[in-house]
Amino acid sequence: MNALTPTRGQLALAKQLAEGGSRAHGGTSHVDASVYTDPSRHALEQQRIFGKVPLVIAPSALLPDNNMAVPHDGFGKPLLIARDGDGRAHVFLNVCRHRGTRLVEGCDAVKSPRLVCPYHAWTYKLDGSLTGVPRPETFPGLDKSQFGLKRLPTCEAGGLIWFSFDEQADFAEAEALGEDFAAFDLSGQYCFRRRTHDVAANWKLIMDAFLESYHVARLHAQTIGKFFKDGVSTADTIGPHQRSAVGRAAEDDALSSSDWQVLRSAITFTYQMFPGTVLIVSPDYMNLMTLMPQSESRVLVEDFMLIPEPPATDKARDHWERSWSLLDGGVFASEDFRAAALCQQGLMSGALDRITLGQLETGIRTFHDAVEARLG
Repeated sequence: MNALTPTRGQLALAKQLAEGGSRAHGGTSHVDASVYTDPSRHALEQQRIFGKVPLVIAPSALLPDNNMAVPHDGFGKPLLIARDGDGRAHVFLNVCRHRGTRLVEGCDAVKSPRLVCPYHAWTYKLDGSLTGVPRPETFPGLDKSQFGLKRLPTCEAGGLIWFSFDEQADFAEAEALGEDFAAFDLSGQYCFRRRTHDVAANWKLIMDAFLESYHVARLHAQTIGKFFKDGVSTADTIGPHQRSAVGRAAEDDALSSSDWQVLRSAITFTYQMFPGTVLIVSPDYMNLMTLMPQSESRVLVEDFMLIPEPPATDKARDHWERSWSLLDGGVFASEDFRAAALCQQGLMSGALDRITLGQLETGIRTFHDAVEARLG
C-alpha cells in the first residue's frame, strides 16, 4: 500500500492544535429542550431529514467480497445492502417483487450469487435483477426485466455506503469527504466487530456527545480521559458535515508532522456526518457509528470497529478485542450512551425549557442550526 498522506484540511486542523486549539469566542447559546422530547418534532425530522438526505448505512468493509448481501432493518423498512458480482454496492428494499415476501431472513450476511425467495423461489442476482421464476408458463407475458428488486439511490464513496429514500437525492456532499477518508485508507479497512446498541435517548443527544470535547476529561476520567488534552480541540466543516480534531497527550512536535501515523498518534480526528453518523479515527483503528432514530426518546446506534487488516495471530486478536471492549462496551455504552439516556430522563421531566451551550460546545450549535435549516 502506498504511504498515506494527510489532506490540507487535516494538516490545517493539526496546525491549529499546535497553536493551542480554537480560541474561545462569543457567548453562550441555547437549544430548546423540546427538540429532544416532542413526538411531532421527531415525525418531522423523519420526514424532512431521514426521509430525504443521503444516509450512511455501513462501511464498505461490511461487504468485503462480491456477491454478498446483508439485511438491515434499522431505518424502519426492510433493507438489503448488497455487493453484486462486479463489485458494485446497492441498497434494495428486502422485498420479493412477487407477493411482497421478505427476501432474506434474519440479519446475518449472505454470500451467494443468487437470492431465492423462501415462499415461491423467485430468484434474483445481487444486482437486483430477477433471473428465475418457477413455472414461468403460469405468468404469461411477465417481463422479468420489470420485476427486479426495488433499488434505492446508493453511493459508495471513500469507504462508506450511502443511500437515500429520496429518488432525487444528491450524493455530491458525501463524495466530497472521499479525499479525507482516502488519507487514512477507510476503504481498505477490515470490519473486526459490529454491534447495535438500543439507547433510551433522542438521536441528537448522541450526536451532541461527539460534537464537543468538553466532557472528555470529566465523563471519561476513568477510561480514555487521560489520553487527551483538556480543551485542546478545533473543528471545521465540509458541506453539512463537521470535521473535528482533539489533541492527544503526545509530544507537541508530532502535531507538525506530515507523516500520517505520527499525526494520528497526536490527534484524534472525528467526522460528524449529517445527519447521524460519526467516524472516530483513533491511533490504530476506527469506529464508525450510524444512528437510526426509532422515536423521540429511542435510537439504535450501530458501532463498527475497523482495523487495518484481519488479525493474523492470537496476540493480535487479543489486542483488538481489548480495544473493542474498552471503546464499545466501556466508553461508548457505559459512558457516552449512558450520559445521553440520563439527559433524556432529565429533559423529559420538564425541568428545563432549554439547554445551555458554552464556548467548547460550538459544534453542537452548528449541528442544530443545520437540523433547523432542513426542517425549514
